[in-house]
Amino acid sequence: MEDKQQPRHIATPVKPRLIIHGGAGNITPEKLGPEKYEQYRRALLTIVSKGDAYMRTPVALDENASPYYSARKYPSALDVATYAVTLLENNPLFNSGHGAVFTRDGINELESSVMVSRGYAKRGVGLTGLRRVKNPILLAKAMLEHGDRDLGKKAESGSAYPDLESAGLDVPSAQGHTLIHGETAETLAKMYGLELVDPKYFFTQHRWDEHVRALEKEKAGKGLATWSAEEYLPQGTCGAVALDTDGVVCVGTSTGGMTNKLTGRIGDTPVVGAGFWAEEWTEKGDSRGISFGLAIDGWHNLRTHLNLPGPVIQLSSNLRNLIADCLPTPFAYSPIAHPTSRRSSGPINRDSQTSRSIALSGTGNGDSFLRVAAARTVGSIARWGQLSAADALREVAGRGGNLEKSAGDRWGKTGEGEGGMIGIESVISRDASGRVVSASARILQDHNCGGMFRAWIDDDGKAVMRIFHPDSKQEGRNGLDVFECEDRSEDIWRWSVDKA
Repeated sequence: MEDKQQPRHIATPVKPRLIIHGGAGNITPEKLGPEKYEQYRRALLTIVSKGDAYMRTPVALDENASPYYSARKYPSALDVATYAVTLLENNPLFNSGHGAVFTRDGINELESSVMVSRGYAKRGVGLTGLRRVKNPILLAKAMLEHGDRDLGKKAESGSAYPDLESAGLDVPSAQGHTLIHGETAETLAKMYGLELVDPKYFFTQHRWDEHVRALEKEKAGKGLATWSAEEYLPQGTCGAVALDTDGVVCVGTSTGGMTNKLTGRIGDTPVVGAGFWAEEWTEKGDSRGISFGLAIDGWHNLRTHLNLPGPVIQLSSNLRNLIADCLPTPFAYSPIAHPTSRRSSGPINRDSQTSRSIALSGTGNGDSFLRVAAARTVGSIARWGQLSAADALREVAGRGGNLEKSAGDRWGKTGEGEGGMIGIESVISRDASGRVVSASARILQDHNCGGMFRAWIDDDGKAVMRIFHPDSKQEGRNGLDVFECEDRSEDIWRWSVDKA
């Protein structure tokens, strides 16, 4: 019998995704109160909805493009993530840009960063000590975009912008640098044509009051100026993670740092692998049988990393279990076999290739994130260990995780270890021709402290916000159940106009 020709299938589209956060810490219903809760709710839903609307708006075609070219192009993950963060920076509720906290000396020193899973030579960059850049995230974006040119040519002598004077600094470009501080960074902002403002722009009365009140309590011997058990003093970061139609994930972060930090202190936000991370890797075979909830076979990961076609010796299950008990986690035996397609009884397509990617943005006590290289650790566990990205995130930022443990007996007393992370995990399979045959993504979020301001677009295209843990049972004061709006799906169009 003659085999029937299989029909040609249209490539599976990659669905864009977005999640944002606006800080984390010892946030409780009592500390926040109904009025403040509503302000944050409206702001988060408005910003994530505007980000979604921007993400789904086609980019204008180049004037030189063919009039017969009909394919629509949408904003990249880099564009979307940084756009969302600019909205957070412009909102005084959040600890970045216009809402940034003060140092002990009453100064606003800002930090920002951005990282992509692929597409740019530098992949990730960070900036610190900014005092005049209106939107620090845009400087990080520009530095990343200029990185291909900076790395593609020899360092120039002299400035490419001779009319810009900066105390005699020689700043021809960002060069091959990943992390840049202070006046040099602001000189780059001038070169890139970004808006610089008077430092007074960053002043807000409520942040100043927090700054002064905390210093007075410390002077009176009633606690630290950087953290309080009685009130929420911002020590977190604003950030966004986006997935675009090309399968690229991007993370952007921006912060004023920790309330009453030392002037000149550098936190986790600008440090690659500490407060942010993005990466992509490939595996053979398609992803149709891969579940985000299933453990990954560590033996398979090791063989793939060593480019081995398969096990040199096939061990019995009993012997593998015995060896697994004696070896660290990358080798640990998983009782779940390497995934096979759920849609058929046969093996997965070995001619296909699966790309897996993850992007993460952290918020909380930055010094703790630095000590455990928090974001990179989550990525490493997801890539090389047995856990899904959600479980890897829980191991680091969840209750009882690495961040909390890093505080030791100081947990709950100094703010150390407090924090959380958001992210996106994406799995895309392509056939031998490069056509996408399957694509899936998952929103990631977890925190170990009282609350984390976050909002995201769910699988149905609805806007959702949450501050507290899903299993929280506390009730607000003044007769208002502050959890009544948690996890409620909202129509995007209701929030994509100014409401905050």
